[in-house]
Amino acid sequence: MKTKGSQKTKVNIVTLGCSKNLVDSENILTQLRGNDIDATHEAQNDDANVVIVNTCGFIDNAKQESVDTILRYVEAKNEGVIDKVYVTGCLSERYKEDLEKEIPDVDAWFGTRELPNILKKFKADYKSELIGERLITTPNHTAYLKIAEGCDRPCSFCAIPVMRGKHVSRNIEELITEAKSLARRGTKELVLIAQDLTYYGLDIYGKRNLSDLLKNLSDVEGVEWIRLQYAYPAGFPLDILDVMAERDNICKYLDMPLQHGSSNMLKIMRRGITREKTEELITTIRSKVPDIAIRTTLIAGHAGETEKDFEEMVDFVEKMKFDRLGVFTYSHEEHTHAYSMKDSIPQEIKQERADTIMEIQQGISLQHNLAKIGNTYKVLFDRKEGGYFIGRTQFDSPEVDNEVLVPAKKTYVRLGDFANVKINDAEEFDLFGEVVS
Repeated sequence: MKTKGSQKTKVNIVTLGCSKNLVDSENILTQLRGNDIDATHEAQNDDANVVIVNTCGFIDNAKQESVDTILRYVEAKNEGVIDKVYVTGCLSERYKEDLEKEIPDVDAWFGTRELPNILKKFKADYKSELIGERLITTPNHTAYLKIAEGCDRPCSFCAIPVMRGKHVSRNIEELITEAKSLARRGTKELVLIAQDLTYYGLDIYGKRNLSDLLKNLSDVEGVEWIRLQYAYPAGFPLDILDVMAERDNICKYLDMPLQHGSSNMLKIMRRGITREKTEELITTIRSKVPDIAIRTTLIAGHAGETEKDFEEMVDFVEKMKFDRLGVFTYSHEEHTHAYSMKDSIPQEIKQERADTIMEIQQGISLQHNLAKIGNTYKVLFDRKEGGYFIGRTQFDSPEVDNEVLVPAKKTYVRLGDFANVKINDAEEFDLFGEVVS
């Protein structure tokens, strides 16, 4: 097959992994287009002749998906369908030397902080004037705002510091400029992300400064929802709760990965907190912001987890009744503290434990949702699908949380707009309702 080498360069960016990776891809897209290079994200057609794969290297399943995606595009290159394959992101940062040997047909490998080097492959310059003018690939009404890069936490299971480096906060002025730019282009919801939101500001302001950032973002005209994801419990800055309680456009929502409910396991995981302190923190959060929805993430089957530890986690989940909860099975990762421990729990036991937790959470979620029947909530509508307009309340983050379904036959709502919805039915992870004036 004839290659596309004679054609004008067109780039397709493929993103794997988390929302932080998505923001990186959006920055690549912004810089390429700012240099008059035809670029798109997750193109549906196959007319691009250069593909950039932005990889995830967090756990085994994510790494395998990244490798499979790279191999698929390398095969397309060898068949003459595309000309170049470039790879960036966490997997490339973590295993670059090994990958170069194993997949030699990739044209270049880049780490997580090498955007200028990627641009050089296109004879393009990094344009600092584009900072704050990021193009987004999400629906216009919702955008992720990455407030920091990297992480200083010593968690036993996590290789993020290896892939992303030390924590580096962005300054408030730069973030406000970006938020204003997004709002001018129709963004109504900002989802604040970082490896650890609650560490924000320590490196550049000498104090945890998330509360000041929230106040400034809250004042940006056009921003109706600000949502917090990835808050670390140890050293949690309680002053952000006061801001959350007093500002109507800061969602009563907190994503705080707690990882376990056993003090013994929290010590092994190097989380810097006990179960007792965790429960005290959650009680304080709920007392200061009574209507808050707390989302958490847990790990089942971490090296060293005993049946007693797992039973404590079960008890923790049943007692705390989180609004939202997800579970990962432990992945034994190189270059982590826990890698020196024996990964002795069989995968099927890890999965059984994860399934047990999710079954408990399913019942808790149903209780929470049934209690919402008869109430009216402000809902932001994301899409239309299967005869329903589908949206979210302030208590739900995009893609990972509950959704509100409104029958399209009965009413019409414009995507990206808010509407008041009265809930008339509920399932474990979905609410059903009708638009009311």
